[in-house]
Amino acid sequence: MNPKELEKYSSAITLSDMEIFVFPELMYSLVLANIMSPIIWRWRDEDCFKKLEGKTSYRKLMRLRQYIMDEFDFNLDLETWGLTTQQVELKRFEPVLPPEEIARSNALFGYEGDKYYFDVDIRKHFGLDKYDGDIIPYWKTETVEAMDAFRFKAGYDKAAGECVSLATLYAAAAFIVCGIPLEEIYLILTPLHSQNFIDMQDGILTNNRRLVTKTMWFNGTAISHKAQRALRNEQVTIVTHPSGYIHCLYDDATIDPQAYDQLSGRLREYLCADLTMTHFASFLRGHQDYQQYFQICRDCHGHPQFLKAEVLFHYEHGSPYKIADTTHEKLLAEVSDEDFVRYELPNRIRCDQFDAFLAAEKPDLRTPEGAAALCRFLEPVVPDAKTLVEQLIDFIRILPKLPATEKRFVESAPIRLSPEQSREEMIEALQAMRQTNKTVDLAFYAYRDMETCDWRPFVKAAIERNPVSLAATESMTVEQAYTWLQGLDEASIYEGGRLAQPDEVANYSRGDGVEKAFLLANVIRRRDPGESLTLAVNDGVVRLRGTREYEFVTIKTLKGQVRIDPGGAIEVT
Repeated sequence: MNPKELEKYSSAITLSDMEIFVFPELMYSLVLANIMSPIIWRWRDEDCFKKLEGKTSYRKLMRLRQYIMDEFDFNLDLETWGLTTQQVELKRFEPVLPPEEIARSNALFGYEGDKYYFDVDIRKHFGLDKYDGDIIPYWKTETVEAMDAFRFKAGYDKAAGECVSLATLYAAAAFIVCGIPLEEIYLILTPLHSQNFIDMQDGILTNNRRLVTKTMWFNGTAISHKAQRALRNEQVTIVTHPSGYIHCLYDDATIDPQAYDQLSGRLREYLCADLTMTHFASFLRGHQDYQQYFQICRDCHGHPQFLKAEVLFHYEHGSPYKIADTTHEKLLAEVSDEDFVRYELPNRIRCDQFDAFLAAEKPDLRTPEGAAALCRFLEPVVPDAKTLVEQLIDFIRILPKLPATEKRFVESAPIRLSPEQSREEMIEALQAMRQTNKTVDLAFYAYRDMETCDWRPFVKAAIERNPVSLAATESMTVEQAYTWLQGLDEASIYEGGRLAQPDEVANYSRGDGVEKAFLLANVIRRRDPGESLTLAVNDGVVRLRGTREYEFVTIKTLKGQVRIDPGGAIEVT
């Protein structure tokens, strides 16, 4: 590998958000690593999914949402994977992207997004303000094994992961557990978030642990407002798919243009809605200041009764019934008779008359004429009706800032897997694609398959980008660190010939002897950068040699020898 390739392949091991931004192939590589993992395949044997055999993929997806919400926490602790500095990372990636382009598009290097993010102060929003301005978190994206292992970390009682980890987890699980074809799943990354668009029914977005249908997207609740934040305010930096990727900064794109057109059209349909009474009620739900200008009218034994809109919204809160949908009458039945009056309330628009206006006029808010017609209807009652209309248009019509299509589309070998294949058949199929598809080859590094991968990227990552293990041993001598490692649980979080990185060992207090030896090598390298190290694995024994020798026991069947010279050069035999 040349230095640039070695950097990319070592990034497939650590998978920081920054590394994925610079090397966009890595996002889908992690999806494939999760697809190969036995963990998600075991979910199919859970009773909750066994009961859904023969049911639709949509039903299974809704159950998957509940499963992930029950079993996983959202984690954005800045120190989980340690800290680095802007200067270190900018220098590292300078051969690939100029620092000013990184700063314009990445949240950790100066990007603050559109108006929303300027208002909230992005460093304070993420808790970065407690550090000097140059210090940033690694924010590594976890494999499903690392997510699952949070159960062993102090302060956690379930699995966990940040948004990119959850997006790749959802994509793999939707394919394996729900049988949704990979071609219908698009991963969408912005500078501050990662989510998926699933091309099913009216479209479904994943958002951290949740799923958001189009109906939910436009329901006007606080949860839907938070779900909208990224696509409403941010430039999409990367879209990736089994056919390839497109990146906002790179001239070349490997995604199938037809697949990208499909996403663009379907996502825009998902993010836009016609003006109906249901959507207007949702708008009022999130814009409470306008509720005072509306009233609800109901028939009571042939006589009209009237109710302030804000009172009905108050009843809706905590009720299973909603305003302006099929449960409207049931919600009205919950309202106390004392809250209704027999006279039309002054200076309020009757919602039944507003609904009739919408049905008759069908104002198209995409046109100036439609917006003006709605404004005229509201103006007799609503002060500054123009502002309400502008906010309503913004509510029902979001235009995503996707990477431009003025790219050089480079044809690449598509990744073809079928939900009907077994795990073993999928791994075999992916092995056959490694020579023709870089993303697939990188997937085996993200999967940590040390039996079929070059060890140099793993070793480079282990001794350069594992600050948590250094912090955990900071107060120890090397001898004390060795004793501490010998006392940790000997179980690896990865099965077979796959290896954890030093920070995974430190965070989860467990590791096979090979993994512990790499952690100790990281510590020795930091204490004495001029020391040459040799790590040899053979017949169940790991020997780490420098000025003295340290021995560990391994149940991994790996064999090999690694030499790390004082300049950081790595030789593997």
